[in-house]
Amino acid sequence: MSDLLFEVKDHIATITLNRPESLNAFSEEMILSWIKALEEVRDNDDIRAVILKGNGKAFCAGGDIKAMVAGQGFYHSEEDITSTALARKNSLWKKVQRVPLLLEEIDKPVIAQMHGFAMGAGLDMALMCDIRIAAQSAKFSESYINVGIVPGDGGAYFLPRLVGIDKALDMLWTARVLTAEEAKEARLVTFVVNDEDLESFTQSYAEKLANGPIETIKIIKRAVYQSQSMSLRSSLDYISSKMGLVTELPAYEEGVKAIVEKRKAVFK
Repeated sequence: MSDLLFEVKDHIATITLNRPESLNAFSEEMILSWIKALEEVRDNDDIRAVILKGNGKAFCAGGDIKAMVAGQGFYHSEEDITSTALARKNSLWKKVQRVPLLLEEIDKPVIAQMHGFAMGAGLDMALMCDIRIAAQSAKFSESYINVGIVPGDGGAYFLPRLVGIDKALDMLWTARVLTAEEAKEARLVTFVVNDEDLESFTQSYAEKLANGPIETIKIIKRAVYQSQSMSLRSSLDYISSKMGLVTELPAYEEGVKAIVEKRKAVFK
């Protein structure tokens, strides 16, 4: 059985972390399959939305510490990692760090469906998604400090942008475990739902986006992210150019007609 499952149905891609016996801790196979899946998502126009979830009792426990000690997992290198810091750095760059870089290239909505534990790099991978939907019983922690390592996957970049610098440092320094409600209050997650509703809520949310005006949705996503590093003038210039484009798309015409005809728009 593969460490990562990937399927596309009704324009929605589902990426499932599949090492339930290890709480879906990362393996080398999982990371390499993850990279291939994200490349498919980026390049396949039939895919309009993405759901990331985990099998078994947890979303993801992060890096597999036992594999790291054994010189395996996403730290694995053809070189001797126990003696070469550069090999460990390069292994991160070639493997786990490709995930956030690929996600940055994907304009389609990416939704994390989170249950059980989301720890360390597992939590960070969810922070890289656009929307995070958590089960009421889920638990969250930036647990790197417990084993004396740093967030090598990009957590130090994503976390403070969501919760602020002080809360990010507190989480990273203390490995504090947050409940789902605490995570929502801290802006780590977008929605908290009953455990039994997690699957259906996430699927319904993804379907709504997949059935929407996808080109407009993609442009909105890119505008929001790029505006984080733009001046106001540059952001306004960017979005006005995009406005010119979207008003020439079929979705705009359908949306206007639907309002005039007092019906629900149907986007293709």
